[in-house]
Amino acid sequence: MPLDAITFDLDDTLWHNGPVMAHAEPTHYTWLLEQIDGRPEAEGRRLAETFPLEAYQQVRQQLMQRFPLSRGDHSWIRERAMLELLREHGLPEAEAQRWAAAGFERFMQLRHAVTPFPEVVPMFEAWARRYRLGVITNGNVDVRRLALGDYFDVIILAGEMHAPKPDTRPFLTAMARLGTQPHRALHVGDHWQEDVLAAQRLGMHAVWIDAKQEGERELPPRVTRITHVRELPAVVDRLDRGE
Repeated sequence: MPLDAITFDLDDTLWHNGPVMAHAEPTHYTWLLEQIDGRPEAEGRRLAETFPLEAYQQVRQQLMQRFPLSRGDHSWIRERAMLELLREHGLPEAEAQRWAAAGFERFMQLRHAVTPFPEVVPMFEAWARRYRLGVITNGNVDVRRLALGDYFDVIILAGEMHAPKPDTRPFLTAMARLGTQPHRALHVGDHWQEDVLAAQRLGMHAVWIDAKQEGERELPPRVTRITHVRELPAVVDRLDRGE
């Protein structure tokens, strides 16, 4: 039976995410340190000395342990970590909230500086008229902030649902909103557990983008391995023919 819907992971599926995060992680926090320590009323302790980047990262890890249901909501974890550091640094509550929100927005600006692989846009242009398309991501990129957002009928931020992949709920929610059944849906992602096995166990077709070149392994039914998204159109054509 032909496909009628395709869902996608984002990071390291539609673009290379490593350089984006390597830049966004220190840059947004350095910006926050500069803003706080550069205030006219800033005296004595410097935030940069009391809470360097490593301290900020440690607070995020602690928050994931303290709030396990929110561990996958990376947006909440980041902003809450900055808020707690600023409170401890002595900022009044309203000011701490304002600067934490500003620091998080700075991060999100950097986080969305992604460059999709060149094959992605032509692929979506060809498919948007033929399939219903969706996003299922554990990350906090809001694809609606990108030009690619226009191609998607459904966008699922699984962490904000408190149900990060491989939880079945984001997949089931996507299929319900796309109006499809598992055997007529395909999920594409780079993570073996979170994307491939999670989708396959629900009865979906799955394409594993083995970007890290983990190598050949025994593939369960309905799973195809490729190494780059450019190989995907041939797989979709084959599945559509019922092969």
